[in-house]
Amino acid sequence: MSNILIIKHGSLGDIAQISGVLRDIREFHKDEKIFLLSTYPYADVLGRCPYIDGVLIDKRLPMWNIIYLIKLKKLLDKYNFVKIFDLQNSSRTSFYRKYLLKITNWNSAKKNFKKNMPRKKYEIDSVLHRFKEQLELSNIKTNHTLTPNFSWACVNIDQILNKYFNKKFILIFPLCSPKLKHKQWPYYNDLINKIKSEHSNIEIVMAPGPNEISLAENFNVISITHKNKPLNIPELAGLIKKSSFIIANDTGPAHMSAHLQKDGIVLFGEHTTPEKVSIETKIFKAIKVNNLKNLSFEKVYDDIKDKLKFIFN
Repeated sequence: MSNILIIKHGSLGDIAQISGVLRDIREFHKDEKIFLLSTYPYADVLGRCPYIDGVLIDKRLPMWNIIYLIKLKKLLDKYNFVKIFDLQNSSRTSFYRKYLLKITNWNSAKKNFKKNMPRKKYEIDSVLHRFKEQLELSNIKTNHTLTPNFSWACVNIDQILNKYFNKKFILIFPLCSPKLKHKQWPYYNDLINKIKSEHSNIEIVMAPGPNEISLAENFNVISITHKNKPLNIPELAGLIKKSSFIIANDTGPAHMSAHLQKDGIVLFGEHTTPEKVSIETKIFKAIKVNNLKNLSFEKVYDDIKDKLKFIFN
């Protein structure tokens, strides 16, 4: 039995997004052992994935840390990998290819770009279509790559949720990483108040992430935590799955929501396009504007009010 390595370091949205890719690789390589090289924050959730046999941890220390690179090389050499699927496609993984994993059978989007894809197309093509073309280099049928399903990540959160309420709810993700403030829509409380004034039967909740629990107090919603700590990724996936509608900035939880087949909207400014990051589905849609400050809460409510009446009546 041969060993195959998939490399994907993150982020959270990326981990949800490769669910279909992992399934397609597994269905093609049924008799091989498949391992995924990732980082500590995603080890637990990836351990639940039915399409891989194990998770290896890359601390992603600086490239000048020779001692760490030697240890990582020794770890990877133990598995005698015969093929690599580089889903990160970064300068780091290019370095690994040259110095740590000198394997000829290396599948990467960069290889596809060099052989088959004009640079302009590569830069504007959607993430999932890049993965599709990447897998097809290895003659893998991509039955699931374009339709990721992240349901394998979910745990049942009824015991947590029942401490707060037991009815349908809207789940919002109004915050962003401090480094990504340009992705944060500023009018969530106005929208929350509008929804509550028009729909007295709707509960609105949020799930603050690490370092966000105090910030959640600024929103007129129920803040869901577990033992006064943020939900872990499987718990967050379970909460998203349980929700009836999602309203989010362009963040990891928004990508999770899309690939958990949830109904909802994601709000985009000029930082990128929903098409490029492959976030829209038949029921999870984007509202795209040049400047999020110019997107009024009235506009957002008008876009979702009929859906809310249908879901919650």
